[in-house]
Amino acid sequence: MDSKALEAIKVKLQEQERQLKERLEWFTTQDQQNPADYHSRFPDYGSKEDENAAEVSAYSDRLSLEHTVESDLRDVKTALANITKGTYGICRYCKKPIEEKRLLIRPTSSSCVQCKKQLKGEAA
Repeated sequence: MDSKALEAIKVKLQEQERQLKERLEWFTTQDQQNPADYHSRFPDYGSKEDENAAEVSAYSDRLSLEHTVESDLRDVKTALANITKGTYGICRYCKKPIEEKRLLIRPTSSSCVQCKKQLKGEAA
């Protein structure tokens, strides 16, 4: 992969990291003991029965979103660490280079298209 493409990917990953952290700040608190972990805040809409039900529903939605965003953030941080280590763009299964086109589209990819298809049971 050429250095220009790698730099473009790095910039894209850094922007994704910023956006994901910003999204988490809206509804979570970062764990002081483990900065990679976040905790959804329980909303307070009031003390009436319908308000309590809405709080539980909103909290459930927040938990699901928290887990998704944390996972995305971990993937971004892993990709950035791999760029720093010089191991970015190598398939974790077959150890061959991942196509540059795939990485430009999905910078957090850790597997080549062929291995991903095999994992999903799509390849023969």
